[in-house]
Amino acid sequence: MFKATYFGRTFAGCKNVLQGVVTSRTFGTNPKAKLRKVLVVSKLTRLEFEKTRDQALSDERLEHKIRNRGSDYDAMKYYHHLHKDVEAEVVKSFREQGIEVKVVTRLTINKQLLRWADMLVPVGGDGTFLLAAGRASPFILNGPTKMPVVGFNSDPRRSEGRLMLPKHYSSNVEEAVKRIISGDFNWMHRSRIRITLIGSTTTERPPPIDLHEYNVAQVEHKDVINGSEEGSNNRILPYLALNEVFIGEMLSARVSHLHLRIDKSDVVTKTKSSGLCVSTGTGSTSWLTSMNRLSTNNVKDLIEIIKRRSKSSALEGIDPAAVSEEYNQNLVYPPDDPRLCYSIREQICVGVWPNPKGLESRGFAKQITVKSRCIDASLVIDGSIAYNFNDGAKALLEVHPEDALLTIDMK
Repeated sequence: MFKATYFGRTFAGCKNVLQGVVTSRTFGTNPKAKLRKVLVVSKLTRLEFEKTRDQALSDERLEHKIRNRGSDYDAMKYYHHLHKDVEAEVVKSFREQGIEVKVVTRLTINKQLLRWADMLVPVGGDGTFLLAAGRASPFILNGPTKMPVVGFNSDPRRSEGRLMLPKHYSSNVEEAVKRIISGDFNWMHRSRIRITLIGSTTTERPPPIDLHEYNVAQVEHKDVINGSEEGSNNRILPYLALNEVFIGEMLSARVSHLHLRIDKSDVVTKTKSSGLCVSTGTGSTSWLTSMNRLSTNNVKDLIEIIKRRSKSSALEGIDPAAVSEEYNQNLVYPPDDPRLCYSIREQICVGVWPNPKGLESRGFAKQITVKSRCIDASLVIDGSIAYNFNDGAKALLEVHPEDALLTIDMK
């Protein structure tokens, strides 16, 4: 049995308290363990997606259809082969080191293959990494997983790939594979958000929807009943959020009406906004920063207002671009931080809203309880898995150290 340490606490890595299933893996934080089986998660390219929508068409007829509607077929084909060439190099490099490799896509990945693997290797961009991370859940794998997720960026010129290995390894795959096998890296634990649906509404058991599959197939999942309270209808969703959870109306023009309780406060704040985004440290580099960032012009306008009000020349030498850059950088916090950062998008702050007054549009919390007063809303995990979250639905968002995703830091 191995043990892993998260944020100063130690958790045994062989028994799932919720499921009571004993499981073990051959690769993870145990220094004596060896990597033997790798599951490569392949990016579903745009060309492959087009083929899944029109499976009856030949390649020639599909090309004609794509060109006929004005899309760039040559670009689709070029980037398809670009991604597949990197993927082929990843598969080849692992196999040359004696590692057994299987390849899946978001349409073919399943629990049996996930439980077979010692490590998940998404090849693509951050979206493919998030897909793999979402499936590498202790609730899906029936045990607290210590299976690492290590990604290769297959298009480093167009994709930032913050969750992947550094871009250097996109063209030096063999070097990365040898470092992984030899243990020449540091382990990294990325906090994830656990979502618990609370109360009688959970008996409806709304099915999850994979937003990327466009109804091609239903998500394979298993609900986890929270047995900590006798007679409780609470249930933990099987998917953990690595980046963020968004809650709000699906029609973006419609106001989202939500009731929020921050931590264990006695105050419940009624809000109207464009929705709630709750982020991890990993997700703070993404949507959280995008919705809260200050532009250079914003800072310039603020400096001018302060100068007029203070009637001082002390601000003359301040560079607005440098201030905005520093502000935006400070929005990012470490991926292993156990805190949640919430952002209420475009919160209505006129008249009686919010009620009561005082809740800031952005802040940190250890846990957040959200109740819906929406008409057609969803709770969306990492922009991929969605659950209906309409009037009366209630959820608890929190971070548990044992839910952290295991990955690697390779400079």
